[in-house]
Amino acid sequence: MATVRTPDPNPGWLSDDELEQIRQRLPLVYVEAIPVRVDGMGAVTEVGVLLRVNPAGSITRTLVSGRVMHGETLREALFRHLEKDLGPMAFPQLPASPTPFSVAEYFPFPSPTRFSDDRQHAVALAYVVPVTGTCEPRQDALELTWMTPDEAASQRVADELEGGRGALLRAGLASVGVLP
Repeated sequence: MATVRTPDPNPGWLSDDELEQIRQRLPLVYVEAIPVRVDGMGAVTEVGVLLRVNPAGSITRTLVSGRVMHGETLREALFRHLEKDLGPMAFPQLPASPTPFSVAEYFPFPSPTRFSDDRQHAVALAYVVPVTGTCEPRQDALELTWMTPDEAASQRVADELEGGRGALLRAGLASVGVLP
């Protein structure tokens, strides 16, 4: 008699050991999001940046980001990470098109890109996403700081963002017409 296997209800997750092995061998796909508040005409009025403690114990700023799971659409991954990092009442307004404003390549070693991630080689699709609800950071985020677009694009904030994300933040603001 054949044994009937029950399918894994969540096959997209990896154990910590599996993830570590894969990170050493393959680039991983991520989504990154810049949460923004917009006025009635769609102009960006505020930009949200997360404050968190990184694995080394330093307090840094970062963007909403996370891996795309096997079998998950980009839209699903983007929504999941926005909800995970900003809380279920953030009410993100996902873009009608899953086309990112930029693709960032992160490397664990010196590279021609300005982006780095000590853990892995990763490819991140980046989006600017308006949020309309109340944001209460969760997971490893300490707070979400709302800034004016000029403050968010400043060198001070760029220096606080890890892995070169200051350049990504400025590119996102430029993609929505906030910066030249």
